[in-house]
Amino acid sequence: MEKSKIWLIWLAVMWENLARNIANNWYKISVYNRTTEKTKEFIEKWYSKNLIWTYSIKDFVESLESPKKIIIMVKAWNPVDQVINEIKHFLNKWDIIIDTWNSFYKDSKRRYEELKNEWLYFIWCGVSGWEEWALKWPSIMPGWDIEAYNSIKNILEDIAAKDFKWGKCVSYIWNNWSWHYVKMVHNWIEYAIMQMIAEWYDLLRKTYNLTAPEIWKIFENFNNWKLNSYLFEISSKILYKKDEFNDNQYLIDNILDSAWAKWTWLWTSIEWLEKWFPIWTIIEATETRSLSWKKELRKKLSRIYNLEKNTKNNNLEEIITDLEKTLFTWMIISYTQWLALINETSKEENWNINMSEITRIWQWWCIIRAKILEFLTDTYNKNNEVENILELTEVKNEIILSLESYKKIINLAVTNNIPMPSLSSWLNYLYWITSEKNSANFIQWLRDYFWAHTYKRLDQEWIFHTKWE
Repeated sequence: MEKSKIWLIWLAVMWENLARNIANNWYKISVYNRTTEKTKEFIEKWYSKNLIWTYSIKDFVESLESPKKIIIMVKAWNPVDQVINEIKHFLNKWDIIIDTWNSFYKDSKRRYEELKNEWLYFIWCGVSGWEEWALKWPSIMPGWDIEAYNSIKNILEDIAAKDFKWGKCVSYIWNNWSWHYVKMVHNWIEYAIMQMIAEWYDLLRKTYNLTAPEIWKIFENFNNWKLNSYLFEISSKILYKKDEFNDNQYLIDNILDSAWAKWTWLWTSIEWLEKWFPIWTIIEATETRSLSWKKELRKKLSRIYNLEKNTKNNNLEEIITDLEKTLFTWMIISYTQWLALINETSKEENWNINMSEITRIWQWWCIIRAKILEFLTDTYNKNNEVENILELTEVKNEIILSLESYKKIINLAVTNNIPMPSLSSWLNYLYWITSEKNSANFIQWLRDYFWAHTYKRLDQEWIFHTKWE
């Protein structure tokens, strides 16, 4: 019997579809799950001559060609180590283990070193997309040893999505954990964009009393032009979904306003803190999501404060135009923060990451897929050495044109007691980073006063401390 090219352990829905994608591209793939019944159900449902089912570790070893290539899809932390420890004893020198879950990059660094000492390759391979995309068009981010990557390159390229110019949405950037780091930030970007869209939705429904389908029409129009993106596309869809349990109601109006989170937001938050790096829009997104969990406290406080809404609203047509302008530039300046973190880490780690390549492979069938990424790819292609894209004339022009719209919307939100933390942080970030002189001199002076922390001067070198009588 012809042996499989690759093996996949774990059969959750998305990863079932990844296995089917590989099989549909004429690669034989062995599949395995600890629960035999799960494997049987998968094979019975999706039978293909390219799918080989295995019911034991011994079966899987015998079904693979060498070097053996094993995709493991189990939850982060200990389960990944448990599976690796279970299978590695059946492997030969320079066989390849591929982790495609959202593990913490420092854990992956450790696993890489441990397996290298045992003469095994370890690849971390990010996969962005949802269930259907795993079957058809995932965006793929592999990293670590180039020799190992070359062994699976053809498979990854054949199953990957295409960008706006039909390039393959898979790229090997560096023989280290750089892509793993990039994917971690990628997942955080999802949080920030969802928060921003949610704030716009909140403003429209509370200030103008718009219904879900009325907001749907606005978002659908936004998705037809510069704001075209996956998250806007599905935003318009979910707003129009009827509630199956309540006639003539929309599902969005009956969903509890408490948004869950996974470990990736915590990991990137820690990274931001350790690097002292400003990523304001993402921080606001994570903090507001955390506050959403305090539903009972929020209910109690809303009754205590009973903050009234102002009935004087701006013209709706004008505000929709302002929203469209601000959304586009919000995404530009937010991507500026996110990509700057990647760029900074790339310099520290000597990765030499090509920023245009990152934005290119996110262009299609990726959770953060958006038309704006084409603009960013072209921008970085022309200016790959730039420290911050806010320096560029084309970016500056877009931002300056939208500033009055930002002020109008923030004024509207403040007047109506509607929180828009992500939008506000955008404007504060812009004002702060474009301010040649800010208020930090006052803080440093206070620090020197109460604990002799010292300070620097504008007009002289060296470090100073002022003693008080």
